[in-house]
Amino acid sequence: MAHHASAKKRIRRNARRAAVNRARVSRIRTFLKKVELAVVGGDREAARAALLAAQPELHRGVRVGLLHRNTVARKLSRLSSRIKAMG
Repeated sequence: MAHHASAKKRIRRNARRAAVNRARVSRIRTFLKKVELAVVGGDREAARAALLAAQPELHRGVRVGLLHRNTVARKLSRLSSRIKAMG
């Protein structure tokens, strides 16, 4: 257990940040799942719209330090290539 005020504050802050980051990851996964479901369903226009909605969320994850930029680039590249292959 922390005894210093600064350590206690750090514990509180880490808990708040973890909650925010957990919510962001969940939101990103939801956007990716929408794209995946549209691709599996065979609806190219819905998949394209879902990808356009997912892109800013993924880039926001990079900006706030939640995801690595190469990971996001890889995910977007693979999804877009799957959507192109549908047509």
